[in-house]
Amino acid sequence: MQTKRPLPMAADLYGDIEPSPKSTWRGYLPGLLIVLLGTLAAGFISDRYGAPLTLMALLFGLALNFLSADSRLTPGLAFASRSLLRWGIVLVGLRITFGQIVDLGPMALLCVVVIVAATIGIGIVMARRFGFDAAFGTLAGGAVAICGASAAMALATTLGERRISQAQLTLVLVGISAMSATAMVLYPIAAHALHFTDLKAGFLLGASIHDVAQALGAGYSYSEGAGQIAAIVKLTRVALLAPALAIVALFLPRGTGAAKGPGMPWFVVGFFVMAGINSTGFVPVMVATGAEKLAGGLLAAAVTATAIRSPLSQLLEAGPKPLLVILAATIAAFALSLAAAMLLIG
Repeated sequence: MQTKRPLPMAADLYGDIEPSPKSTWRGYLPGLLIVLLGTLAAGFISDRYGAPLTLMALLFGLALNFLSADSRLTPGLAFASRSLLRWGIVLVGLRITFGQIVDLGPMALLCVVVIVAATIGIGIVMARRFGFDAAFGTLAGGAVAICGASAAMALATTLGERRISQAQLTLVLVGISAMSATAMVLYPIAAHALHFTDLKAGFLLGASIHDVAQALGAGYSYSEGAGQIAAIVKLTRVALLAPALAIVALFLPRGTGAAKGPGMPWFVVGFFVMAGINSTGFVPVMVATGAEKLAGGLLAAAVTATAIRSPLSQLLEAGPKPLLVILAATIAAFALSLAAAMLLIG
């Protein structure tokens, strides 16, 4: 009997790709120590040469990717890539005010909704063109459009095993992880080449990059202001997961093993709660500064851990057609976000 291949675990925001590893505090230490050392090294290079911290964290994490094979590191790496990311997102809210959210304007929010819907639609069209069904196109397009690996798992759970096999889900998770990491490096370069303002760059990066960690990392690697805008736009996309799941469940018949997906994640709620608190103007400067530094450190650590856990080697085992569907949706999301940033934003 053939055993199921374990799923890639990168960017598992909801904790539904794998359960939180049960371990004692000693069990977390090896993985957390690796993440700490990698993040400190990234911080040293960032301070010494003025390079973006999150970009350095990504590169150091990818350099340490071979360590993911050591099961002793799994609990600590899982904790850093998931829990530290969630709390970092919450603390980023103290950098944001509702005034900044309102300043984005209804046009930006409308653009986000259109980009998400169009990306999923293109995923379905391209899947059918390459011989797959609408369910696979929804899985691939939705993962690109909303929040990467977590969206893929939520969509697969909603569709059920009859519509989406574990092999298809694994391939989408691998492709999303690799393309999101690539986007984090390349998209800020494109924004710089186009001389985008912080508003335009933040919208582009927040609206087009797959996973939350990479979207925020790319934004803050561009500038502080772009990072704040990217956080708002990206978390707006995350908030669209619940209605997207409802629409999928309505229009695509569910197979065996289907289940209700997650609703609004607590860290998104926490982000907007913190933004509301910060909007009052009563947060002391010392507290705000400390929270900003802590959020930066937590996000950098999460990026390091996510890069270490990214299953890049599995891409070599996959055929090209499924990855082409993911690539087509990725290009569409970037092109639509770029057009919106250039023509409608700011």
